[in-house]
Amino acid sequence: MARILLTCGEPAGVGPELAPLALAAGADIVWLGDPRHLPQGALWTQVAAPDDAVTPGHLPVLRHDFAGPATPGRPDPAHAADVIAVIARAVDLAMTGQVAAICTAPISKEALIRGAGFAFPGHTEFLAHLAGDVPVAMMLASTTVTPPCRVVPATIHIPLADVPTALTEQALEQAIRLTHAALIRDFGLPAPRISVAGLNPHAGEGGMMGTQDRDLIAPLIARLRAEGLHVTGPHPADTMFHAPARARYDAAIACYHDQGLIPIKTLDFDGGVNVTLGLPFIRTSPDHGTAFDIAGKGLADPSSTIAALRLAADMATARALLLHENILRGSGGRMPPAFGKAP
Repeated sequence: MARILLTCGEPAGVGPELAPLALAAGADIVWLGDPRHLPQGALWTQVAAPDDAVTPGHLPVLRHDFAGPATPGRPDPAHAADVIAVIARAVDLAMTGQVAAICTAPISKEALIRGAGFAFPGHTEFLAHLAGDVPVAMMLASTTVTPPCRVVPATIHIPLADVPTALTEQALEQAIRLTHAALIRDFGLPAPRISVAGLNPHAGEGGMMGTQDRDLIAPLIARLRAEGLHVTGPHPADTMFHAPARARYDAAIACYHDQGLIPIKTLDFDGGVNVTLGLPFIRTSPDHGTAFDIAGKGLADPSSTIAALRLAADMATARALLLHENILRGSGGRMPPAFGKAP
């Protein structure tokens, strides 16, 4: 299998120093960035192609020269255009099959806006744009707890007061369908089980504590079940995330950001991985930010980056196995759609 590409992210953050640590942990990666930003003493070898051989213990580097050196903890707007270019180059390598997946180090949206007028809400939206403006969803997946905890919020970075309006039937259905397709294609689950949380306490108590669960969520779930999707709910969110409950589903759909992210960050803070569903390539990311306060001090914890790289490799393997099975079945190697109806 081809290597996993790890982008440099914001060069003044912890991203560059995490790459050698991930390599030392056994990750088969190629790093895309400016080698001047790697920590002092890091062993690296410039490569012309992602899978070129290097001396064991050396980090393979696809070189991308930035406007200048980086100072840990002090983002430079002059680097913004190159941070964006690295992401675009990584997507091109993934779309052309030269790497098995992308793992993106954290970026600073503020630095990108100041330095390059970055017009996207974040990494995920930019990746979706580069992939052809495809519909996407954010999954947070655990890697160290059993049963696993995988959550997909149907609404993300908006004020809580705006959630009831933003939680439309279309938004919720898109989150469910993207999750269903990804569980088949990238997690190797041929008949995925999806559990949907209610918006209101106790899933609305039959309309006594809000009508969205009764009038919007329940009818949608009934329609999707009639199509053949294994979807249940709406369930009271406060009883969905203990171990016996998680054993009954493969992924949970949350109605809003904190409803899903608080449980997974409580259960698996260091092992949680951000996965973008719906892209034509695999993208994972550590579930933390640039950490400017500790950048360059040797304090960065590589656990989440290592988890993100390992999950990306597992997803690439699952996707390759499914492709092989489809070829054997005579389907011409066609993959299930990233967004669509039940098979």
